[in-house]
Amino acid sequence: MATVLLVRHGRTTANTEGVLAGRAPGVHLDEVGRDQAARTGARLADVPLVAVVTSPLERCRETAQAVLDRQPPGTPLRVEDRVVECDYGTWQGRHLRDLAPEPLWATVQGQPSAVTFPGGESLAAMQARAVAAVREQDAAVEAEHGPGAVWAVVTHGDLIKALLADALGMHLDLFQRLSAGPASVSVVRYGRSRPDVVATNTDAGDLSWLRAAAPVGDAPVGGGAGPGDPRAGAGERS
Repeated sequence: MATVLLVRHGRTTANTEGVLAGRAPGVHLDEVGRDQAARTGARLADVPLVAVVTSPLERCRETAQAVLDRQPPGTPLRVEDRVVECDYGTWQGRHLRDLAPEPLWATVQGQPSAVTFPGGESLAAMQARAVAAVREQDAAVEAEHGPGAVWAVVTHGDLIKALLADALGMHLDLFQRLSAGPASVSVVRYGRSRPDVVATNTDAGDLSWLRAAAPVGDAPVGGGAGPGDPRAGAGERS
């Protein structure tokens, strides 16, 4: 299958103030966040993306634009409502320090699959819509551009953690063990038999090797030779 880059938006003033921004409009990247987004765009400059998909919220659109600024002209950008931030309901706009003492907070930390935010969305529903959107887009990208295609989705921290949990075969209750920092890049390749989680939560390093990634096949016994190993797709079946 194609390769999808899960990109979190850069830092915002809500992040630094400890506010759960949720879907509130008008939350933009701060100066550090703009620098982070530009750095991520530079990291991806050597990876020709066939498409960039983004959450409709401003902080993701701004990060997506920083990525597109380093891509060839005409690289398509598409807004996907299903990768928007979780609907935190009445928690939206509140400070994390005020939410931490609430009983639901402990459930969010320890049993997120049981959480429905008051007046909002369940974390299970958030994961389901995000996974459906990304897997559908990934299949469409491969059908149009072939199995070597690379594309990016710019979205939010909890969504990326939920997407990674799905790809890793982890129960949603374990997704708090994962991290997705501002403007980080995680790399997932959905094979025909299983996903291959290539990298998580990276904020530095060369990604140009993604241009020559082999198809997802059987896992190399012993770990293989890394990116570019000609045997990496040896078990792939048509």
